[in-house]
Amino acid sequence: MSEEKMSAEPSTEPEQGTQSPNLEDCLKLLKGERDEQRLAGLLLVTKFCKAEDHSSLRRVYDAVGPRFLYRLLRTGMGSGFNENRDAYLSLSITVLAAFCRVPDIASSEDMILNIPLVLEVISTQSGSSVLQECYEFLYLVSAASGNGITRFCESEGIKILASQMSALQDGSHVMELSFKILQLILGRMSFEIIQNNDLSDISVIVAAIARQFAVLHNSLKFEALHLLNAILTSKDSTQLRDALRLHPQDSWSTNIRTGIIAVLQNRVAPAERLQALILAESMVSMHGEDWLVSQVNTNDARDPASADMCLLLVLEQSRVEIAVLLNELAYLKYEAPQDTSATAEAIFTKKHNVAVAYSLVEKIIKLISNVEENDGNLLDEGTLTKLILQLNETIGVVLEYLEDAKEHGQKKGDDLLASVRIIGSYLAEAPLACKEKVHDLLGYMLSIEGEDEQRPFYSVCFLLPMLSQITMKIEGCKALASCKGLEALSLSIFALVTAMPCEHFFSLAVVMSSDHIFLLLSCPTL
Repeated sequence: MSEEKMSAEPSTEPEQGTQSPNLEDCLKLLKGERDEQRLAGLLLVTKFCKAEDHSSLRRVYDAVGPRFLYRLLRTGMGSGFNENRDAYLSLSITVLAAFCRVPDIASSEDMILNIPLVLEVISTQSGSSVLQECYEFLYLVSAASGNGITRFCESEGIKILASQMSALQDGSHVMELSFKILQLILGRMSFEIIQNNDLSDISVIVAAIARQFAVLHNSLKFEALHLLNAILTSKDSTQLRDALRLHPQDSWSTNIRTGIIAVLQNRVAPAERLQALILAESMVSMHGEDWLVSQVNTNDARDPASADMCLLLVLEQSRVEIAVLLNELAYLKYEAPQDTSATAEAIFTKKHNVAVAYSLVEKIIKLISNVEENDGNLLDEGTLTKLILQLNETIGVVLEYLEDAKEHGQKKGDDLLASVRIIGSYLAEAPLACKEKVHDLLGYMLSIEGEDEQRPFYSVCFLLPMLSQITMKIEGCKALASCKGLEALSLSIFALVTAMPCEHFFSLAVVMSSDHIFLLLSCPTL
C-alpha cells in the first residue's frame, strides 16, 4: 500500500453543536470523506471511549477502517518537516493500542502487518511519549495469535527488546510489558531457534531481567524469577549458558544472587522459594559451588551481606523442601489412589523438585569437602558447624524416606537411587554420621535399582567411598557382611569386569576412569 499524506492537521474541537459528543457523533465523523473529520473523530474516541468497552471499539474500528490507521501511522513516522508529525504518531499509536484490546482486531492480519512499523518507532524514538502504547500494542497483537509473535521475532523484535530493556525504568509498566512479551516468545517459540538467531541479544536480556530480580520488591520480582528460570533451565540453553559465562559475573550473576537471598530470607509463597532454589541450582551448575559464597553487596553499602548468607539460606531451604517433598512423595506412592493421571503427574513433578534440592545439597557437600584445599579460608568454623548440623538433619530425613520405601517393598526408582547417591556423597565425608540407621539400611540401599537398571549397580557405586572407609575397621566389615553387602559388591565388580576390555583391566593403576576408580575402591573393601 502506498503511503498517502494526511490532508489536515488534527483538531481537538468536535463539530459545532451545544451537546457533548457521543459515540454516534464519533462514528459520523469517522465515516466522513475528509481526513480532517476522521482525525477529529479519533481524537474524540481517545477522550471518552473506554478500553473495556469492546463493542464500541469494534464499531469505531469498523467505521475508520485499517487503511486510514495505516496511513496515519506512516505519516507520523515520515521523514522531512511536518509540524503535526508527532501528533499524528501519538494519535495513531494510542488508537491502535486501544483497538487491540479487542482480541479479534488484535489477531487480524492488518494489525500484524503494523508490528514492524511499531518496532521501528520504538527503535528510533526510544524516548517517545507513546513508548508505553507501543509496548501495549506489541503485547496485545502477539498474545492474540501465533502469527503475531512470529512476525515480532521475524522483525528483529528480540534485538530491539534487548537494546531497550537496560534503559527502561526499573519496575515500570513498560518493563512489565516487555516481560509479558518475553513470556509469550518462550511459550510459543522453540528456545533452540531463538538462541540460534539471537544468542547475544538473549544474553543482554538475561542481564536486564537479573537486575529487575535484584532491585524490585513487588510482584514483578517474581515475574523476573520465573523468566530467568524459563530461560536458564531450558533443555536447549547450552549455548546461552556458555555465552553467559563470558559476561562479567560482578553484574548479572551478582544480581541473581542478591535476588535469591531476598526471596529466601523474606516471607514469600513456598512456590516462589522453590523457584529460587531452581535458579540457584542453575547458577551453581554454570559457575560451580563457590558461587554460593561470593560476596554480595546489599542496597545499604554499609551492610554488605555476609559471603555465606546465600549458602546458608539455600541449604536451609533445600532441607525444608526435601523434608516436605519426600513426605508428599511417600503419601502419593503408598497411600494416594494409584493409576490416575493426577497422581502420576504429581509424582513426576515432586521427583523433579526433589532432584533440584538434592543437587544443591550435593554441591554444598562438595564445597565443604574442598575447605581444606582452600586453606580453610572459604568458610569459617561457625558456618561449617551450621552446615553440618543441617546436613545431618537432611540425611536423616532421606534415610527415613528409604526406610519407608523398604517397608513397602520398593527397590526400584530413580528417586530411591538419587536418595542413595546423596547419602553416599555425605557419608564419604562423614562416614560415622547416622551410623546406626545407615547400618540398618545398608543391605537395602545396596539393592536399590534405577528405573533403567536390570540389577543394582549405581547404588553400589554411590556407597563405595563410604564402604571403603568403614571397612577399615572390623565393625564396618561385620556390618557389610551381615547385610550380604559383599555379594552385591562382588556382583557389581563382576558385571563391570566382564564388560571391560582386558587391556583396561590390566592397567587399572594407570588409567583412572570412573569405572577403574570403582574397582580400585572395591578391592580394598573386599
